Amino acid sequence: MSAANSTFLVLSSILVLFMTPGLAFFYGGLVSKRNVVNTMLSVFMICGLAILLWLLVGYSLSFSGNLGGIVGNLQALWLHGVHLTALTATKIPNGLYLIFQMMFAIITPALFVGAVVGRIRFKFLLAFIICWSVLIYYPMVHMVWDNGILAHLGVIDFAGGTVVHINAGITALVLSAFLGPRYNYGKHETQHYNILWVLLGTAILWIGWYGFNAGSALAMNGIAIQAFLTTTVATATSMMTWMVLDMLTKGKPTLVGVCTGTLCGLVGITPACGYVTTTGAFSIGLIATLTSYGFITLLKPRLGIDDALDAFGCHGVSGIVGSVLTGLFATKTVNGSISLNGLFYGGGFKLFGLQLLATAFTIIFTTVLCIVIIVVLKRFVKMRVDVAEEKLGLDQGEHGEVADYTVTMSTQLTEIERHSDEFKGQLSQLLNGHERFR
Repeated sequence: MSAANSTFLVLSSILVLFMTPGLAFFYGGLVSKRNVVNTMLSVFMICGLAILLWLLVGYSLSFSGNLGGIVGNLQALWLHGVHLTALTATKIPNGLYLIFQMMFAIITPALFVGAVVGRIRFKFLLAFIICWSVLIYYPMVHMVWDNGILAHLGVIDFAGGTVVHINAGITALVLSAFLGPRYNYGKHETQHYNILWVLLGTAILWIGWYGFNAGSALAMNGIAIQAFLTTTVATATSMMTWMVLDMLTKGKPTLVGVCTGTLCGLVGITPACGYVTTTGAFSIGLIATLTSYGFITLLKPRLGIDDALDAFGCHGVSGIVGSVLTGLFATKTVNGSISLNGLFYGGGFKLFGLQLLATAFTIIFTTVLCIVIIVVLKRFVKMRVDVAEEKLGLDQGEHGEVADYTVTMSTQLTEIERHSDEFKGQLSQLLNGHERFR
């Protein structure tokens, strides 16, 4: 066993796990004050759910056997027969690789929660995540990162462009389409609960992403360092690109915009980080942000699909861009393990074509199975809360908790407004008394 590589993977696994509570703060800060608890709980509870699912069937369906190049088998249920101390090619224990991959299985479904906040029933979301993980996520892991059909074709995805971001982004779009828009969608802009939480969540995600990307080298080597560097370059590029776009189109920069741009860069570089130069990273960060910004500000309003926190606009669009551009910028000079150079490095159209194929396959595969899961689940579990609960807020409606004391105060004020005639005298006396003591 390599002590250096194993220590590196332990730290990387911790960083990836840390991303999920970071995402909870990011999403929790963006929603209205009536849906903070529901949003953060919907993200954080996946830590427990995904771990148990991974141990029960996830690892087996992802990395045990091979059924038609699509999915693994069920021979390693609850890790039955798995040799946890056996060493991988980079001299880390198999059990540690299992843990690292388990952290990816946690964060991926948490990403699409942002699309459906404020209107999806918690029980439906819980059931959907279970079905989605078994039928969509684990097969995608097998097809791309084990010995599945896409891996055999020569598709490359260093840390999860197809498996994580396109997959979660398309799921977010399909869920949003089936749910329909929020009752007040488009009537007024949502007041973010706490934009400082958004910054906190972004910072945690950026730090954790180094475990996500650099850790995917599975060793403390030059490729891990390159992935660290390209992740940093792409993210900085995206952050500044979004800020400049806001200044040009809105006349001023915004903190929410800068944080969104930061995530677009992190998403875009994920599939390419271990294969591209700093020039490639800069280009991917720039193009991913331009594309996501254009979709969110120009195309999304015309589609009429209420992706509440732009899970598709950020993860889906930037993930698609990053996956495709990997076929242009990948080079053997950075990573000698790949069999083909990208188009811009003399490799011809083959790798670029493979990346286009993998991207299209992921979109179609995820869309079709998401529709099937939703249609079947809706027969047994109600998908959406009613309008009264949506107006009340899912914090109280689904959980009986509130994150902000002003929520209960506003409910009391609503009662006063409803019976205003009865309170006129009392309110007048209070105001007069207040004036006398000033």
